[in-house]
Amino acid sequence: MTQQKTTSSSNEGSVALACEETFAPLPELSDAEVTKRNRARLGYRAAKRAFDIAFSAVVLAALMVPGLVLALAISLDSPGGPVFRQERVGRGGRPMRIFKFRSMRADAHEHPERYLDEAQLAAWRREQKVEGDPRVTRLGRFIRKTSIDEFPQLVNVLMGDMSVVGPRPVTEAETHEFGEHRDLALSVRPGVTGLWQVTERNEATWENGDRQRIELEYVRRCGLRMDAGIVVGTLGAMARKTGR
Repeated sequence: MTQQKTTSSSNEGSVALACEETFAPLPELSDAEVTKRNRARLGYRAAKRAFDIAFSAVVLAALMVPGLVLALAISLDSPGGPVFRQERVGRGGRPMRIFKFRSMRADAHEHPERYLDEAQLAAWRREQKVEGDPRVTRLGRFIRKTSIDEFPQLVNVLMGDMSVVGPRPVTEAETHEFGEHRDLALSVRPGVTGLWQVTERNEATWENGDRQRIELEYVRRCGLRMDAGIVVGTLGAMARKTGR
C-alpha cells in the first residue's frame, strides 16, 4: 500500500497530532488479513459503536429545533422537500439509504442534463461532484461549505448503517473503483466524516486514484486515536467552511 502523502493543511495536522503513527509504515498484510484483524478488535468495535450512539443521540437532540428551522428555510429557498435520500452501499455490500439536507434543486439528480453542460455531466458521472455546480441552491452553498447537509446522516448512525467516522458512503458504481480491494473498502461501516474529508477532500478524485488510496488507508489504520483526530479535524473543516 502506498504510504499516505502528507499535506500542509491544518486538518491533516490535527489527525497526525492525535495519532502520531497515522502515516507510519504498515506491516504487509493482505486485505483478508486486515479484515480479520479489524473484526477481532472487539474492544475498539464496542467503544466505537458506543461513541456512535452517544454522539449521534446528543447531537440530534441538541440540534432538533435548529434542524427544523433549517428544514423550513430549505423548503422556502427552493421547491421540494428539505431532506432527500440517496442509495448507497454499506458494510458488506448491503444496500442502504442515507439522509441529507437538500442542497440542490429537487430534480438535480433525476435530470442533471437540465442544468449541466457536457463537461460538467462527465465530471458528475465520474466523481459525483462538479466544480461550481449550478444545481446547488443559494442556501445549499452555505450548508455544503459548513457540511451541515450531512447532519441527517446521524440518523443512519443510530440505525447502525453508518458510523460517525469511516469511509465515505459510495454508490454501487463507485465500489468498482476500488478494484480488487472492493471487499476491504466495504468491510467497515461508512462514516459521516472520514480521513478523506479532513485531508484532501476537494482534490482527491477517483480518476487520480487518491480517493481510493485515502479510503483504503483508513480501513487499514482505523483506531480510536485516528477516529478522535478525524473528529477534531472535521470540526476545524466545518469552522473554515472548506466543503463544496
